[in-house]
Amino acid sequence: MLALLGAIALLYGHGTSRAEAAPANTLHAQPAAASVRLAGQPVQLDTQLARFTGPRSQPLQDPTAPTGPKGPTAPTAPATSGAGTVTVNVGGKPSQSITILLLITVLAIAPSLLLLVTSFTKIFVVLSLTRNALGLQSVPPNQVLAGLSLFLSLFVMSPVLHKVYNLGIHPYLDGTKTRQAAWNDGIAPLRNFMLKHTRPQEIALMLRAGGQPNPSDKSKLDLTTIIPAFVLSELRAAMIIGFVIFVPFVIIDLVVSSSLMSLGMMMLPPVSVSLPFKLLLFVLVDGWGLIITSLVQSYRT
Repeated sequence: MLALLGAIALLYGHGTSRAEAAPANTLHAQPAAASVRLAGQPVQLDTQLARFTGPRSQPLQDPTAPTGPKGPTAPTAPATSGAGTVTVNVGGKPSQSITILLLITVLAIAPSLLLLVTSFTKIFVVLSLTRNALGLQSVPPNQVLAGLSLFLSLFVMSPVLHKVYNLGIHPYLDGTKTRQAAWNDGIAPLRNFMLKHTRPQEIALMLRAGGQPNPSDKSKLDLTTIIPAFVLSELRAAMIIGFVIFVPFVIIDLVVSSSLMSLGMMMLPPVSVSLPFKLLLFVLVDGWGLIITSLVQSYRT
């Protein structure tokens, strides 16, 4: 009996010593973490994740609760650079886009303006009639006559164009005049030029054709009446100048034809004989200079 009690006591004491020694031999006995020393430094042993962590300078903090969504931000002001936009300034200096648009429009209708409101038509017709009077079909060519007529027209119209620019275009580009005021002031010199070289008969013809009453003053006439009347007057004046140019050359043709008929040379074309005499006469009297001087002076007087 005593032996049985001693064996039980021995077994109990051995089990207790094993239970006390177990924490020193296993790492899994601690539920959370154990602190040990490694090379003289304290090391935290996380038994749940089985990793070593060094000394922490700050204690662990509990995660904060998630914050709610932020409110909408105020819209930003639009950019003031004006890139990609077209600005129309009413009553002020026009924008560059509007200026370019007006320039393209003027260039598109420039041929019509050149033919209808300048001296180009009269000069070109007179030079063409002069070539025909000489008996030349393609000398000088049409390109030369058109170029000469263009520069002579610029020479004749330069005072008018300067007035148009100074009274209308330049103030509008600077913003000192509105579009309507610039148009009225700029078109006035051109109206005066056309009215000065337009016969009253042509103006009356256009008024009767359009069924319009006679205005009290020439300033009341519309451009739709002045422009065709001016073109008709220019054509009439060009025909008169052409007739004067044709007369001496026709006399030369008659003299040459009569001479050939009297000599019995009926098979010889009179043109082939009269052409050298026409050219000689035209060069001796400085024909081109006389014609161009007469054309320019017809607009100065």
